[in-house]
This record gives sequence, C-alpha cells and structure tokens, in this order.
Amino acid sequence: MIHQTIDWQTIAAHISKTTGLPFQIQAHSQVAGGCINNAYRIEGNGQNYFVKLNRSQHQEMFAAEVAGLTELRKPAVIKAPEPLCWGIAGGHSYLVMEYLALHGETQTQSVSSQLGQQLAALHQVTQAQFGWHHDNYIGLTPQVNSLENDWVTFWQNHRLGFQLDLAAHKGYGGKLQRNGQVLMAEVGQFFTDYQPQPSLLHGDLWSGNYAVALNNQGGQPVIYDPAIYYGDREAEIAMTELFGEFPKRFYDAYQEAWPLDAGYSTRKTLYNLYHILNHLNLFGGGYLAQVKRMIASLLSELQ
Repeated sequence: MIHQTIDWQTIAAHISKTTGLPFQIQAHSQVAGGCINNAYRIEGNGQNYFVKLNRSQHQEMFAAEVAGLTELRKPAVIKAPEPLCWGIAGGHSYLVMEYLALHGETQTQSVSSQLGQQLAALHQVTQAQFGWHHDNYIGLTPQVNSLENDWVTFWQNHRLGFQLDLAAHKGYGGKLQRNGQVLMAEVGQFFTDYQPQPSLLHGDLWSGNYAVALNNQGGQPVIYDPAIYYGDREAEIAMTELFGEFPKRFYDAYQEAWPLDAGYSTRKTLYNLYHILNHLNLFGGGYLAQVKRMIASLLSELQ
C-alpha cells in the first residue's frame, strides 16, 4: 500500500510532456484498482486519466503491463485501455492510462456475446513460437515467456515447472513435489491428439480483469491487467472458469466462433493448476490442499 505523499506534480508534468498539452491536476480520487496497486482517477484541463501507483521497485511491473496492453491493442479486435506514460515520482512507481468508466455487473447478453466473439478473434492472432519476447508478471510473481517451438516444453519449463520450483523454495516439498515431478514428466500425454497453436492470450483473464464500458449501443467489453504471452487458447478459457465462471452467453459465443477441442475438459485442470500454484506461492498454505487434489486428478488421467 502507498503511505508516502504522492508527487502529483511530477506525474502531471509527464502527462503534459507525453500529450504535448498543458495538464494540471485539479482533483484526484482513489478508485478500485485491485489488491496489488493503489489506483486513482485524476482530473484537470477537461481531461481524466487512470493512475496506478506502487512502490518504486515495481516500475518494471508497470513497464511489462504497458508492453502487454500495447500488444493486446494492436489487432484492434477487443478493447483494452491505452497506456500513456509511466515512471517513478517521489518514491512511487506509476502508470497513467486513459480513464474508462467501467461497470462490472451490468452486462447484458449482447455484451457477453461480444466478449466471447472478440476473445475468439484475439486468439486467432498468432506467431511462430510459444511465449513472447518480453517476460512479465502473474500477480506479483515473475512470469517467464522464453520462446519455445514446442508447447509441451513451454508449459513444462516456464509454467508448471517454474511454479513447482518456487513452491519448493517456499517449503512445499514432500508429496507435492514428488507427484508434481511425475506430472511434469508426463505432460505430453495430454496432447497426443491435440496440437495447440501460439495464440495471443491476455494471460490473466478472470472476472476481476474485465468489465463493461457503457456506450450508445449498451456497452463494450474491456479487458485489462494482462499477463500476455502466445500460448494455447484453452489456458485462457480455463482461467475464466477458475474464480467464478463468465456468463453462459460468453461461452456460447466463443464456441460458435471457434469450438474448443473435446479434450479441453481434462486439460483445463492442467492449466488452472498453474494459477492455483501461483496462489499457493503468493498467499500461502490455504491453497495447498487444492493443489494436491488437482495434481492427483491429473495423474489419474494418465495411461
């Protein structure tokens, strides 16, 4: 949390330099911005901006977020906030973005369908290899995106293996590590009849990272706080089911645009294991039993 006095003057000067227009902050108010950062709406000269603040050592996290938002915005198939500028001011790192008036629980069936259709379009943006040219963060945990030609290798080394190693360093050993290593070695069994392509993924798409910007047509889906990389689109859909499912119309529209493979129902546990391991590593042993159950379920699927 932010306890020091915020250097709004330096942030305002950076906005002016970036836009080429005079900007002075006439009002600022704290708004909801998640559990990692403090967030503010700032107003001045007829303009509004959204500002995230954290400790100065988290500047690289904001730089990675800017890169991710920029990548999401390139295909122009789904709305993501435009990043404006970022840096350090008065002991804080900051990120300034366009301000969007977002609403979380006002979704109509039409907006849910748009989100499904647009996410399918985003996933049709591909590159030659799995991963990305830029490492980033999943929450406060580093996320390694080293490029790989093979998806199984990528998931073993940079997702499941990374989190298991981190868990070992945090003292979660024993049966968790033994079964985790067996699962690691056998990940390829889940892909004998399915070959994913490197799709552009938001990477951290749960209900807290999307909302609706109201407009004349009723609303426009917006996604934010990305942890992007190019990977199996099933990993994205799996996470939408992890912490409370998205509306049914979202899944119907996605499946209509680009149906999922029949093996998804099993692989989604493999993909969500990454996120539950990350929660174990970030928030502690309350997630240990769930991790063990997920690994046991996956091992039971092996031949």
